[in-house]
Amino acid sequence: MATPVGADPTVVGPYLASTFDDERWRSVTVELIAAGMSNLTYVVTPEGGSAEDAVILRRPPTGAVLATAHDMAREHRVISALGPTDVPVPRTLHLCTDDSVLGAPFYVMERVAGIHVVSEFPPGYADQPEQRRLVGERLIDVLADLHSVDHDAVGLSDFGRPEGFAARQVRRWTKQWDATRDRERPGLDALAARLAETVPTTQRSSIVHGDYRLDNCLLDPDEPGRIRAVLDWEMSTLGDPLTDIGMMFVYWPEAGEERASSMSPVTTLPGFPTRREVAERYAQRTGADLSDLNWYVGFAFFKFAAIIAGIVARSAAGAMAGKDTSGYADRIDPCVELGRAALDDGVI
Repeated sequence: MATPVGADPTVVGPYLASTFDDERWRSVTVELIAAGMSNLTYVVTPEGGSAEDAVILRRPPTGAVLATAHDMAREHRVISALGPTDVPVPRTLHLCTDDSVLGAPFYVMERVAGIHVVSEFPPGYADQPEQRRLVGERLIDVLADLHSVDHDAVGLSDFGRPEGFAARQVRRWTKQWDATRDRERPGLDALAARLAETVPTTQRSSIVHGDYRLDNCLLDPDEPGRIRAVLDWEMSTLGDPLTDIGMMFVYWPEAGEERASSMSPVTTLPGFPTRREVAERYAQRTGADLSDLNWYVGFAFFKFAAIIAGIVARSAAGAMAGKDTSGYADRIDPCVELGRAALDDGVI
């Protein structure tokens, strides 16, 4: 097996053996399971061990990265803080901030066995509408649980700046779009301006995940209505929880819809709640007033369009070698239209 970039087993093994005070870890196999623009995720297994013995190692992408976007200590901190709460997260085992070990900070957590759903369910899993409805409802319930966590009580009172969060987010992603323009897109400019002029008053602040959706969760192999773990906390902070709902809706197409933003058609399957039903269940669980939800959905589509524009720009500059970004630019304008429809027509 080729040595995985970023996690040399001849380094990882002895380090874990020393950290865990367990010689079993001196020789390990390391498998890269998630790569790309996000943080890198590896399965580390002691020699002769089974999948049950393995742990997960997370580190930033190799090469030049934005430290704030790939802060391992922040990701480790929020997962550790949420451990005793109702939010299902892996148990953290170790944080290394010494760059000399792997060239960047990293952390180690338990490996949670679960079903990872990207574009479809595995054959025979959640194949009944009532099971799929349970998956959708539990996704909502876990997000409601996250937004109900007392961040002061779990030691995250300084984890972000909730005051003015939504307005800062609009400025941040407008600046991102300005820096990565692939061409003139007046509709996207108009959407940015409209969002900046109409930022709603924040009702409450909470821990926000930042990219909450089905494929950032692991489902129970035996109980489709149960979420074993919420993953990928690299964008988490303190802020307006309705931004999580808005972003989740970007990835939640309904039956009969073809959305340029949708990475997966899973939520179009019979049984999944509609977005309106998602909103109603969330409101019931949290007591949140969702009268301004259309703004958050509009912002989410704007943010998504800006993210795609950044990918297009990096691809044009040759910084996305090996990644197929064909057709990405064609997704931007449809996202802008969906954002406009949310603001003007109340379409969520």
